[in-house]
Amino acid sequence: MLRLLTTRRAAVAGVLGMALLGAACSSNDAGTAGSQTPAAPATTAASMTASAPFGAACSAVPASGAGSLEALAQDPVATAASNTPELSTLVTAVKKADLVDTLNSAQGITVFAPTDDAFAALPKPTLDKALADPKGLLTTVLTYHVVQGQLTPDQLAGSHKTLQGSTLQVSGSGQDFTVNDDSSVVCGNIKTANATVYLIDQVLLPKS
Repeated sequence: MLRLLTTRRAAVAGVLGMALLGAACSSNDAGTAGSQTPAAPATTAASMTASAPFGAACSAVPASGAGSLEALAQDPVATAASNTPELSTLVTAVKKADLVDTLNSAQGITVFAPTDDAFAALPKPTLDKALADPKGLLTTVLTYHVVQGQLTPDQLAGSHKTLQGSTLQVSGSGQDFTVNDDSSVVCGNIKTANATVYLIDQVLLPKS
């Protein structure tokens, strides 16, 4: 009889010990969980979209290689443009005006970059006249496409002073913008190492 009581007491003690141990573990787990730093909120789809390039012409940007978005972001703007097939005429003009180093060394600029189709739409006498005067007319036209500061899409609308000295006017919102009322942004918000680039479908000509 005594042996039976002793056995029962040992069993009860064992159950109580296990219960207390379980409670202690639960308390420790709760304390650990409570002391953890809350995880940083995940990047939202809206914020990713806001920082991404936009426009129909962006579909021509290669997914990888020298002209990809990742590669363009590593190069200064004139170098990046030379790796963008749609900007070959602009690159030729920039080299002819001796503006490569000027653009590559500039800090924090926005470039409205006319595509090859934009240059093709210019009357040939106008383009020939500009190319024949690289230090004068050509430099004036090219620097009119450059604005100080890296403009995000939500900063784009408004009047902006250019490196040429006069201003240009951007209208629109979201992913639909026009420059000086006659040139549309066809691929915008492209990042390079020192600039934000907006590809446009017409060459901008400053008012004389």
